[in-house]
Amino acid sequence: MALSPAEWTAVFLSLKIAIAATIASLPFGILVSYALARWRFPGKIILNAAVHLPLVMPPVVTGFLLLILFGRKGVFGAFLANIGIVLSFRWTGAAVACAVMGFPLMVRAMRLSFEAIDRHLELAAGTLGANRMWTFFLVSLPLALPGIIAGAILGFARALGEFGATITFVANIPGETQTIASAIYSYTQVPGGDANAMRLTVVSIAISFAALVASEIVQRRAEKILANLE
Repeated sequence: MALSPAEWTAVFLSLKIAIAATIASLPFGILVSYALARWRFPGKIILNAAVHLPLVMPPVVTGFLLLILFGRKGVFGAFLANIGIVLSFRWTGAAVACAVMGFPLMVRAMRLSFEAIDRHLELAAGTLGANRMWTFFLVSLPLALPGIIAGAILGFARALGEFGATITFVANIPGETQTIASAIYSYTQVPGGDANAMRLTVVSIAISFAALVASEIVQRRAEKILANLE
C-alpha cells in the first residue's frame, strides 16, 4: 500500500487544489447563501437555479464552459493572459473548476444554517442600535458559523473528488493538474495499473470519509447550539 512519489504528488496536489478552491469560494458562498436565505429581490429564483446548475449539468459541460470563458483565447482568458494570469492547464484552473463544482453544496449547507437562525435575535440587535451590517457580523454570522464550517467541508470534499470539469478544463498533466481522480483514471487505462488505482482509491475514500464525518459532527453541534438558544 506504499504510495510512489508520483502518487504522493497527486495526493498533495489534490489537497492543495481542494483547499485553494474552498478558501476562494468561501466568501462568495457566505454572501450568496445569506442573500438566498434573507433577502428578497427580483431574480432570486434565477440566482438559486444558477448556483445549483453545476449539480445537474454533466461536469464535462461545466469544464467546457470554463474553457470557453477562461481558456487562453476565451472570453475572459485572453485578457487574464495579457496580465499574466493563466488558468487553463494550470493547477489554479483546476482550483477554479473544483470551486465551481463544490459551490452548490457549500451554499446549500450555509443557507440552511442562516434560515435556522431565529429572526427575533436579529431584530433584537436592530433595536439595540446595530445596523444590518453589524447585525450580520455580530449575530447572524456567529450563529451560522457551524453551518458555514460544514458547508466549507462539503465543498472541500466535493472539490477533492472532482474529475470531469477538471480534466476538461486543465487536462491531466502529472505534477501540475493530475489530481487523485485523474491519476486513478490514468492507471485504469494502462495494463497492470489496477494496484496503483486501488491505493489511490483507498486514500481518496479515507480523506472524503473523514471530511464527511467532520461535517456531520459540526452539523450536530450546530443543532444543539440552536436548540439551546430557543
